[in-house]
Amino acid sequence: MNRCDVCGNDYDRAFTLRTADGVDYTFDSFECAIFKCAPECAHCGCRIIGHGVEVGGMFYCCASCARSAGEHGVADHAEVPT
Repeated sequence: MNRCDVCGNDYDRAFTLRTADGVDYTFDSFECAIFKCAPECAHCGCRIIGHGVEVGGMFYCCASCARSAGEHGVADHAEVPT
């Protein structure tokens, strides 16, 4: 069995995830993988598991958090011309 790098659980269905920088981690659940690997929103601190927003090298979970942090011109969706 493989031991999860986050919670230490021995699990026969654990999986290995290789990050973009080539580091391998073993997890017993997606929850542990998200905890270890997903970036945190620079404003509210939640884990970003969707697309998120990147502005000036900072990551935000949504445009609202980016705007709350003082970033301008950020939207969660494109404006539709009328």
